[in-house]
Amino acid sequence: MTSDRAVPATQLAAESRDNHLTLRRVERQHRLIELLGAAGQRISSAELARQLGVGLRTVERDLARLRESGVPIEAAPGAGGGSRLPRLAAPLPVVFSFEEIAAMIASLVALGPTATQSSASAMRALVRSIAP
Repeated sequence: MTSDRAVPATQLAAESRDNHLTLRRVERQHRLIELLGAAGQRISSAELARQLGVGLRTVERDLARLRESGVPIEAAPGAGGGSRLPRLAAPLPVVFSFEEIAAMIASLVALGPTATQSSASAMRALVRSIAP
């Protein structure tokens, strides 16, 4: 059923801006995980902010969101402190159900399946896993 009431342009603009900001945050958090994983040692939030081109507060919020989501980011305060993502020498094999693969494909489509090289590679691998 459709509504006869028009959505105000300001509301559409706000929703569009919110969606754009959400996508930017997802891309930034993706890059943040990649930076932490590649470093192998602690990186200060200031350095992460510099590399990502955002403010210190933004990096701290992103790190907190990732931790709350279950990403095992270790943090040490003070001089010489920073954040790191512990890594195994090689990632363990992962098995997903069809439904889990569908959820990841949908998430990548929302982000933009070619937003980064790793997202494009992940999209190809996921599609190959379900394609005949």
